[in-house]
Amino acid sequence: MITDLLRTIDQVSRDKGIDSKVLIDALEEAVRSAAKKKFGSEYELEVNFNKEIGEIEVFEFKEVVHDVTDERLQVSLEEARELDPESEIGDSLGIKMDTDTLGRIAAQSARQVIMQRLREAERDAVYEDFKDRKGEIINGIVQRFEKGAIIANLGKAEVELPLKEQIPNESFTQGDRIRAYIYDVKHHGKGSQIILSRTHPNFLSALFESEVPEISEGIVKIVQAAREPGSRSKIAVASRDRDVDPVGACVGMKGSRVQAVVQELRGEKIDIVPWDPDPAKFVCNALAPAEILRVIVDEESRVMEVVVPDDQLSLAIGKRGQNVRLASRLTNWRLDVISESEYNKRLTEGYTTLLKLSGVGEKLATALYETGFRSAEDIAKSDAADLATVKGISERKAQELVKEALDSLDQEGYEQDTAQDEEELFGGVDEQDEGL
Repeated sequence: MITDLLRTIDQVSRDKGIDSKVLIDALEEAVRSAAKKKFGSEYELEVNFNKEIGEIEVFEFKEVVHDVTDERLQVSLEEARELDPESEIGDSLGIKMDTDTLGRIAAQSARQVIMQRLREAERDAVYEDFKDRKGEIINGIVQRFEKGAIIANLGKAEVELPLKEQIPNESFTQGDRIRAYIYDVKHHGKGSQIILSRTHPNFLSALFESEVPEISEGIVKIVQAAREPGSRSKIAVASRDRDVDPVGACVGMKGSRVQAVVQELRGEKIDIVPWDPDPAKFVCNALAPAEILRVIVDEESRVMEVVVPDDQLSLAIGKRGQNVRLASRLTNWRLDVISESEYNKRLTEGYTTLLKLSGVGEKLATALYETGFRSAEDIAKSDAADLATVKGISERKAQELVKEALDSLDQEGYEQDTAQDEEELFGGVDEQDEGL
């Protein structure tokens, strides 16, 4: 016959998602602890849960002796043989105890142990359930707020959306449905902590994956994502199938797919950018809709100088630099966006500094410029061996040009410092004279 205790164990196991063995172990430990508290730590006990009758059985072990000097730990041979006729002096005899004799204090102690083990088991169960779910999107109900963080309920677990992982100016009230990205799962002494995020770039990627079948099927891939949460974001997409347009797949019919993501992110603007294996073309795509005239690539420093028409400069940079900033994060290149007129001005000034160097005429200056040495400053920063690769420049000539370029930069810096010192000195005198 299944007792109430066994039914309770089964019910708690189902409700809490905890293995019944963990609950039985907790019960056995609790009763053992209670008995030790009641009779003393030296008391030899064995506690087992009997599934057949659904009860906790406690056996106390006593030594069989002729003369009993400690009734807690010893039993006479006569009494022992009444329980087990084969008992002999020196045997350890297990005697079943009446658990009702443990008393009220011991029962409270047992209850505390059980509750502690239950909490530990619940924490372990939650961690085991979520430890491999990082990167998933979950849905929960807002339960309460703690120091700016939102605590949501998932049914079997509570999750936390810290303030820094919340989209600016986004608000929730108790009882609201909340959708977020599992950013981290921690396990420590106080329990499992499931950290959510609505600002992480991967939340954006996961939302698109849930809306675009081509992404979940592996036909379209999100290569990179960059966000300024609540304002604007960019995602770079590529297709493994030539017949599938990755941008069109993410936009959807009449923009239905991208609009579903925008709605979840409370109106955040999303630019869907076609990825390109050529970094320069990728950068041009990332800065769209601005028109790009030319891109100068410095692979060593991972810097690109992007030239745009004068009337496209503000469009390429974006409001408060947002467009170029997001494009830079998306492409992993530092971008220097300049207007065409500024670029031409720099070209003229740099070319002029080359012509000022000894033995450099228009033909050699053009050769230097086309090789990447666009100014005397570029030559000063270069290695003579690299400079000697330019047609018409010997190794000796290269060393002389580098030295001369360095000297000219030093002189220029000295003149600028002197001019600044004079301005500060005489500017101060003029102000003083005016005061007189």
